[in-house]
Amino acid sequence: MSTRGQFNTKNPTIKRILKEASELASQPSPDFHAEPLEDNLFEWHFTLRGPPEPSPYAVGLYHGRIILPAQYPLRPPSFRFVTPSGRFEVNREICLSISGHHEETWQPAWGIRTALVAIRSFMDTDAKGQVGGIDSTESARKKLASESVGWRCGVCGKSNDEIMKGREIVEEENRKAEEVPEELRLAYKDELGEKGKEKSEASASNSGAPQNSGTQREQQATPQPQPSDSTIKPRLNTTTSAPQPAQPAAPRPAPAPTRTIPAAPLRQQQQQQQQQQPLDDGIPGWIDKAIYGVVTALAFLILRKFF
Repeated sequence: MSTRGQFNTKNPTIKRILKEASELASQPSPDFHAEPLEDNLFEWHFTLRGPPEPSPYAVGLYHGRIILPAQYPLRPPSFRFVTPSGRFEVNREICLSISGHHEETWQPAWGIRTALVAIRSFMDTDAKGQVGGIDSTESARKKLASESVGWRCGVCGKSNDEIMKGREIVEEENRKAEEVPEELRLAYKDELGEKGKEKSEASASNSGAPQNSGTQREQQATPQPQPSDSTIKPRLNTTTSAPQPAQPAAPRPAPAPTRTIPAAPLRQQQQQQQQQQPLDDGIPGWIDKAIYGVVTALAFLILRKFF
C-alpha cells in the first residue's frame, strides 16, 4: 500500500520531491530510471545505463540508491551504487560535485534528473583517489558490465534488465500515443492528392482561357437588364398561342433643321434693338403730336415778333 498520500504536501521539500517524481514518470529517459520508494519519499532507487561506446560500461545497467536530506533541495542528496561496476565502490557514498560531500557546489535548481546525467558522464573519468571511487582494468569493467544486466535489487524485486525494459515499454506507449494512425495518414495523402488534382485542372483551364479576364470581370460586375412583365408573358404563352408576326417599326420623324447664328452678330443685333427702342414706352401717340404742335407754335410766335 502506498503511503505517499500521508505526507504533508504543503511542505516545500515534499512538494519538490513529488514534482520531480511526476516529471520523471511522465517524461522518461532511455538512459536511466528513478523513483522514490512507496513508503519513503526521501529514499530513491535508480537504474542507470552505462555511457555509450567505446566506454567499457556501454552494455552495463547499474542500480543505486539516492538519499535526500530533509532540507532538500537546499542541501544536496547523496548517492551510492549497489551494482558492482569497477568504477564506484558498492554501497558506499560517492564523492562528486553534486553530492553531499560538496555542498558548496550544489545548486537548488538542480534535481534528480540532473544528478543522474552527471553521474553517467562521471563514469568514464578516472577515480584519482576520490571517495567511493576505485580503479580497475578495462576488461574487468566490461565483464562487470555484462553481469550487471541480470543483477536483481532485493528492495525493488526486479533485475536491472526488467526495470529498463519496463521503461522502454512506457516510452513506446508514449510514442504510439503521439503518432498519427496509418489510416489517417493515408486519408490525408489521398486528400492532398485530390487537392493537387483540382489545382492542376484549375490551372490548365485558366491557361486555355482568353487573356481578357479584366473585361469579363467588368461584364460580370455590370448588372444585366432584367426582362419586364410584358416580355416575360409572351414567352410563357408561346406554348399555347401561335406566334404573332413581327410589326414593322414606325419611322422616326426627321429632326427639324436648325440654324446656327454666330455669337458675336447676335449680341450686336440685341444691342441695336435696345438703342432703337424708345424710352417712353407706354405713352399714347396723340400726346407726342400735341407736344410737337405746341413747340412749333411757340417757335412761330417768337420768329414773328422779331421779324
